[in-house]
Amino acid sequence: VKSPFLYQVLTATMAETEGMDGSSPEEDVPLSFPKYDFIIPKKEIHIVTDMGKWKRSQAYADYMGFILTLNESVKGKKMTSDYNVSKPIEQLVALLNTLDKWIDETPPVDQPSRFGNKAFRTWYAKLEQEAENLVTTVVPEEQKEAVPEVAVYLKEAVGNSTRIDYGTGHEAAFAAFLCCLCKIGVLKISDQLAIVFKVFERYLDLMRKLQKTYRMEPAGSQGVWGLDDFQFLPFIWGSSQLKDHPTLEPRHFVDEKIVNEYYKDYMFLECIKFITEMKTGPFAEHSNQLWNISAVPAWSKVNQGLIRMYKAECLEKFPVIQHFKFGSLLPIQPAKS
Repeated sequence: VKSPFLYQVLTATMAETEGMDGSSPEEDVPLSFPKYDFIIPKKEIHIVTDMGKWKRSQAYADYMGFILTLNESVKGKKMTSDYNVSKPIEQLVALLNTLDKWIDETPPVDQPSRFGNKAFRTWYAKLEQEAENLVTTVVPEEQKEAVPEVAVYLKEAVGNSTRIDYGTGHEAAFAAFLCCLCKIGVLKISDQLAIVFKVFERYLDLMRKLQKTYRMEPAGSQGVWGLDDFQFLPFIWGSSQLKDHPTLEPRHFVDEKIVNEYYKDYMFLECIKFITEMKTGPFAEHSNQLWNISAVPAWSKVNQGLIRMYKAECLEKFPVIQHFKFGSLLPIQPAKS
């Protein structure tokens, strides 16, 4: 799928960095990007009828373009394959490692309720306080004006501290955070595989640790009728990884032996492994939608179906999008055609 994002940002980056001297995208060539008047992102979708504004917005076009660009880049690739790891990628992983360390420093408290451990609020308060400092470690000095805007998406990406829940809206905020880093030129086209396999993978690990440590509730979960209690994007990108695989078919992901053999290579199988560790009983009962997907004959069909489902079940649902925040990087203004 060709997207405005692919052309405006990633290919612009490539054209700039590959230059006339034939240098590679990995090299540290300064980039010229549109001048943004950075602002603190805020909610714009207040009532159900505002959803049309979202679907027509530049934010929606760029966000979806970002997801589909990465979907294309990981096609047929293993997580264990070789890929470029730039300094900003390493800095993002270090940022997530810091958040992980804070979990160890903030153990769950004793409380009557089994779910929603209140220690999460202490952990979150630290993130809220330190988010801009953390983002400063990733964004170069000449781009520092972007930090307050970009940091909002990081704060939105780890769950809700009032309800102590986490869901696909929070996951979308993390993808938006990475999308913004692409738009200001911190992440480049040569980072695409590392964005998914290194940064998003580390984020997933962190979210699983948060969910387990603080017994977070799923936000807006559809129970057995949803794809997963907490995540969606790794199933999309994970199914793209498995396209044209010579032996693994969708029917195999319900086979525990195969999952255990291949989960380190494929994000989809890693998600299945986590579900089976967290849930008891027959797979068809606790994860009905995924069970149905295992009957689809080809990974390309699974991938297409999941993209449609993501739009319908996440991006077009008011309870999810009412929390999304819009700024200069992901604006509510209508998309330029």
